[in-house]
Amino acid sequence: MSIFSRFFGRKDEPDDTGALVANPDLEDPVALTVLFAQPLNIDIAALGQALRAYHPSTADARCESTPEQSPFIALAGWRNHVVRLVGFDAPMPADALEVCVAPAHYPQELKAQVRAHRSHVILYYAGHEASVFEQYVALGVVAGALARLGALALVNEAAHTSLPAAMFDAEVEDDPLELLRTLPLPMLYCGFVKYEVEGVQGVWMRTYGADRFGHPDFAVLTAGHHEGQTYLDLFGNVLRYLVDSGAEMAAGHTMQVGEDRFMRLRAPTDSEYFLDGPGAVVVAR
Repeated sequence: MSIFSRFFGRKDEPDDTGALVANPDLEDPVALTVLFAQPLNIDIAALGQALRAYHPSTADARCESTPEQSPFIALAGWRNHVVRLVGFDAPMPADALEVCVAPAHYPQELKAQVRAHRSHVILYYAGHEASVFEQYVALGVVAGALARLGALALVNEAAHTSLPAAMFDAEVEDDPLELLRTLPLPMLYCGFVKYEVEGVQGVWMRTYGADRFGHPDFAVLTAGHHEGQTYLDLFGNVLRYLVDSGAEMAAGHTMQVGEDRFMRLRAPTDSEYFLDGPGAVVVAR
């Protein structure tokens, strides 16, 4: 079966024993985007080597791509994971990038470099892992390997957030896989955005991307930006509990979030149209 057939997981061709094949039954997979400061030039052999050296659990990783660099498509995989890579020798669309860079927590100098990037590669999960969280972790592993090849930043468009790719480089972090698994959810997997609404006193804060895990996003109207860390931690802890436990929360529910503190949830009002989508949103009070 050709790499094109395996990339799209076609069922009408016989499987090659041991070959990397995208899961044809996985719909609407999670994705991350990796940005590069230079024109696209992925050394697939070097990527495979970086993946195998990334962590003991990825020692059997393999990579393959089409001979042509344009369009660049590739498959990477280990154990039950398969990741599709689609590369573009062009920047990510500016509007989509800005909503991920503006709220991110890294230096403005690096943000300027990210905005000036030259090429990008989209990573799509295409394996057989059922956990959405572990799917994201697998994408993070590939992004960390790409950091060895010059990746500049890692972007989660669904979560409106981004981080420096170097954070996940195995040469920088002692246990990069553990970092990916313990990273506060709003840093990469579910973004956290603050914004002011004309005519509304205070600062709205909300998460993005929780719908990818089957949970609602959380929003709150605060007194000011100084409350950002408080709600970043609170929403991050709640989302981690929901993801780890499988519990559900919705409008009308109440959750104890401290010794004598409770978070009560309601649906957005009609006047809070700016909280719409992409999935369900609940407002904390």
